[in-house]
Amino acid sequence: MVNLNNFKYELLLTIVVIIVMMILIMSIKNAIKKFSFVKAIDANRRKIIFILTYFIVYIVFGALLAVIWGVDFNRLSVFISSVLAVLGVGFFAQWSLLSNLTASAILFFNHPVRIGSRIRILDKDFELVGEVKDITGFYFFMKTDKGELITFPNSLIMQKGIEILKDKE
Repeated sequence: MVNLNNFKYELLLTIVVIIVMMILIMSIKNAIKKFSFVKAIDANRRKIIFILTYFIVYIVFGALLAVIWGVDFNRLSVFISSVLAVLGVGFFAQWSLLSNLTASAILFFNHPVRIGSRIRILDKDFELVGEVKDITGFYFFMKTDKGELITFPNSLIMQKGIEILKDKE
């Protein structure tokens, strides 16, 4: 049977870390909600940002808990570097998926285009004018004035020039 008296310090720190993590998550959640309401951002886009933020917070606090419980830093760093090497190979094969998720976060926070905006995509080969219908974690949906539903990867939208139109031309 394990004697908990030997682990009082670790248990106390674990409780403190979990409380801090919960407070941080609630603060981040409120900040993202306020930001998204001020910028009139769709609930689906907000959900993607929540998931990405929670993932980062859980990784950071998981590493912190590993340090508290005495995981050997040298062994942990070898393990993490091995995992990152394997993930790096997998992510290189799927780089476009990662770039679309990153572009989705950038579109959420910094781009003036919103769902319902009328836009013109500035492309020398195609004249695309229409309304933004949806922006998901990977794709940007647009309905043109001709009635076509066009889908772009988010990373491509970040590379194109976009003119936001006021009225129907």
